[in-house]
Amino acid sequence: MSLTNDGRSGRRWRAMLLAGLAGVALTFGAGLAMVTTDKAGFCGSCHAMAEAALTHKQSVHAKLSCNECHAPNNLMAKIPFKAAAGTKDIYVNTLGTIPDLIHPQGDTLKVVQANCVRCHSATVMTVNMGSKENCMSCHRHVPHTPKKPISTRKAADA
Repeated sequence: MSLTNDGRSGRRWRAMLLAGLAGVALTFGAGLAMVTTDKAGFCGSCHAMAEAALTHKQSVHAKLSCNECHAPNNLMAKIPFKAAAGTKDIYVNTLGTIPDLIHPQGDTLKVVQANCVRCHSATVMTVNMGSKENCMSCHRHVPHTPKKPISTRKAADA
């Protein structure tokens, strides 16, 4: 049995339709994943981050999503960053050891610093930024420690 031109074009059309639908589903799924994983409820669902999510709710930054500070602002940089950070978090939470105190380090520290400067550029212009390594050197507790006495804070606040 030989295929006619119509049979080939029908298969090609179906393949293109399926590929297009798969692309739409993948794009929708990726968008939904980005929105879901940007929320404090998602981040705080892990027991290691529960207190950070709680103190974030009580801070001056409560209206911001976690990733407005903890992920790059540029979408093309944000996607691979979140994928790598999420993979690392899954690994550490399932197979590794969660440190008692969690502080941003490495690329995450650079991203947090860039986001501080991006949002607070007017303030940064009036401050000698060369006196410390980064904003968190002086302001590490701003988003995650409510104003409460030291005697009532937990270890994760340190």
